[in-house]
Amino acid sequence: MEDPIVYLSVDGHAEMLPLSEARVPVLDRGFIFGDGIYEVVPVYQGVPFRLAQHLTRLARSLAAVGITNPFDTDGWKARVAELIASFGAPDQLVYMQVTRGVAKRAHAFPKTATPTVFLMSSPLALPGADVRERGLAAVTAQDNRWLRCDIKSISLLGNVLMAENAAAHGVAETIMFRDGLLTEGSSSNAWVVKHGVLYAPPKNERILEGIRYGLIAELAATHGLQFEIRPISEDEVAEADEILLSSATKEVVPVVRLDGRAVGAGVPGPVYQRLYGWYQDAKAESLRAALPSASVAG
Repeated sequence: MEDPIVYLSVDGHAEMLPLSEARVPVLDRGFIFGDGIYEVVPVYQGVPFRLAQHLTRLARSLAAVGITNPFDTDGWKARVAELIASFGAPDQLVYMQVTRGVAKRAHAFPKTATPTVFLMSSPLALPGADVRERGLAAVTAQDNRWLRCDIKSISLLGNVLMAENAAAHGVAETIMFRDGLLTEGSSSNAWVVKHGVLYAPPKNERILEGIRYGLIAELAATHGLQFEIRPISEDEVAEADEILLSSATKEVVPVVRLDGRAVGAGVPGPVYQRLYGWYQDAKAESLRAALPSASVAG
């Protein structure tokens, strides 16, 4: 693949340039401290999916850590559109990162620093038919990350270690618990189904409220699927009829084995099947709204 074009702004100097030529100073606080925020936006047929919700979460995370949002909504949309057009592929994954900027190394916020902004796009690889038909395996672990998981920080070492834990066990994800209650996966929200009811952990500082969290809640309400947000114990997860994961790259996928034991019947269940279909319908509806003259399969 040709060297992709990225957007980079350092100390207020912005340019579109090949990824191989992009450079950030070593004193950027993102490099030194992990002092920054990010978002990942899926793109279908050249149209970013739920971009407004991603930009709202980006603004919320930036405000939570005291980083000035470098652009308004229209400014972000314009730069994302330019990046999508430069990358060219119909289905993409846009990565957006804002750090506090370049400053002398000191822990407290610098008095003056201009946020560093970086955007890049890559091919979007969604789970294949084998995952949809057979499901995934996962393991559990105690959640020992920091207590502001609601902030989409680039300081992801805790998540990296949980992802490596899954890789070391030869499975797709680590599902975490804190104080005996379900939180989330290393890079996904986690859902539980029991007796046809879909359950999600509360939206608080222990989890990142994924954009798919809101979408799946909307789909459940629209289609009459019983849905509850409440604390979920480890025992409830172990005894679930279905376990689901959701994220920008996973969309929604079924977990059929957890810690080496079958989840429910050990195959993707009926609630997953319905949610997956509704998710694809939501994508198609989004594309029809953005591309009214195009023929979009539902």
